[in-house]
Amino acid sequence: MGYIKEKFKVKADELNVEVKELVKNYGTKKIDEGVTIAQVYQGMRGITGLVTETSLLDANEGIRFRGYSIPELREHLPKAPNGAEPLPEGLFYLMLIGELPTEADVQYLSSMWGRRSHVPNHVFDAIEALPITAHPMTMFTVGIMALQTESSFAHAYSEGLNKKDYWSETYEDTMNLIARLPRIAAYIYRRKYKGGQHIQPNGMLDWAGNFAHMLGYSDEGFRELMRLYMVIHADHEGGNVSAHTTHLVGSALSDAYLSLAAGMNGLAGPLHGLANQEVIKWILQMREELGGGMPTKEQIETYVRKTLSEGKVVPGYGHAVLRKTDPRFSAQMEFAKKHLPNDELVKIVWMVYETVPPILKDLGKVKNPWPNVDAHSGALLVHYGLVEYEFYTVLFGVSRALGVLASLCWDRALGLSLERPKSVTTEWMKEFVEGKVDAIAD
Repeated sequence: MGYIKEKFKVKADELNVEVKELVKNYGTKKIDEGVTIAQVYQGMRGITGLVTETSLLDANEGIRFRGYSIPELREHLPKAPNGAEPLPEGLFYLMLIGELPTEADVQYLSSMWGRRSHVPNHVFDAIEALPITAHPMTMFTVGIMALQTESSFAHAYSEGLNKKDYWSETYEDTMNLIARLPRIAAYIYRRKYKGGQHIQPNGMLDWAGNFAHMLGYSDEGFRELMRLYMVIHADHEGGNVSAHTTHLVGSALSDAYLSLAAGMNGLAGPLHGLANQEVIKWILQMREELGGGMPTKEQIETYVRKTLSEGKVVPGYGHAVLRKTDPRFSAQMEFAKKHLPNDELVKIVWMVYETVPPILKDLGKVKNPWPNVDAHSGALLVHYGLVEYEFYTVLFGVSRALGVLASLCWDRALGLSLERPKSVTTEWMKEFVEGKVDAIAD
C-alpha cells in the first residue's frame, strides 16, 4: 500500500468513527424541515424529493403503474395472440399516456418499434472492440453510448431547439432507443455465449417475443416469460438508482442515450440490478454445498443461518421501501405454478420463501424480511435454458428502459428543473449539533 493510500485509510477510519457517533447520538435531529441527520447519511431514505408520473410504490400494496397493480395489469393489458401475459407495449403506453391502451394502440407501438429497430453497424463494432470477458452490462452500456450518434435531441439542440420542443425530440429518442435495445442486448448474448452466431429479428413478433427470438429461444413459454419479465421490471417509481440516475442526468438536458446509459451503469451495481444474478448464484452454491438434489427445509434453514452468521445477506430478500412480499415475486410464482410447477430449482425458491422470512423476523434486524423481484426470476430463466446469470441484469435493463424513458419524456414535457440538492460536510454537521451553525431551513 502506497503512503498516500495509507494516509487516506487513516483519515477515513477517523471520519468513520465520527460519523457513526453523529448518527448514533444525533440521528433524529433535523438538519432541515423534515430531514434528519440519519437520513442525510443513510441514503436519503424516506425523503420525498422527486416527481415520477409513471408509477408509485406503496410500502404495503407494492408497485402501481398509473394506479394499476400488477395483477390488474395482467388482467387488463392487451396480450399476444393465444397469450396470457401482458404485452410490454401496453404498459409503456399506460406509463406514457396515463390510460389503458387498446389493442390498436399496442399494435401501433409494436409496428413502430419494428420499423425503428435498425441498429447501425458502428454500434456492433464498438461492442466487438471489448474483450469477450467483459461483463454483459459493460457491453450494454457501451452499445447504448455508441448509439448516441443517432440522437434526435442532441442534433436538434445543436441547431437551436426551442424549449417547448424538448419533449418532442426526447420522445423520438425514446422510441428509437426502446426499439433498438432488444437487438443490442441479443447481439451481446449471442456474441458472449453462443459463439457469435446471431439471429436476425422477426418483424412478425411483438417486442418481447422478438427479443426472445433473437436471444435464440423459440419456446412460447419463454416468450410469455419475457413479456411478463419486461412488464414487472419496467418501473419502480423514481427513487431507485437506475430511475433516479436517468432523471438526474436528463435534468442536465443530456439526451435519452446519455441518460439511459448512466441509469444502466447504476443498474449494474450489486445493490440494484446485479442482485438478480446474486440470487441464483447463492441458490446454486447452496444446493452444491448440500450435496445436490432437493434439500430439506431443515437443510435450507441451517444454510440460511450459516450465511447470516458469516455477515452476509440472503440475496433477494428485503427492500428499501416494501414491507410485504413483492407483488413482482408473486406474479412470477403464479407463472411458475402454471408453466413449470415441477421444476426442482423453482421448488427450492419456494422452500427458501417459506424458510427465510421467519428467520429474519426472529433476528429483528430487518424491516422487510420478504422476497423481492430478484428472488424468483433467475429460477424461471434457468428452466428455459438461459443459464448465463451474468446476462440477467441486461434483461432487467431492457425492461427498465420502458419506465425511465417514459419518465424522461414527462420530465421534458413538464420542463422539470436541473436537479441540484444542497450538500454539507461532516465538519458542518458537527458544528450544527454543537449549535454553532443554524439548520438549513433557518
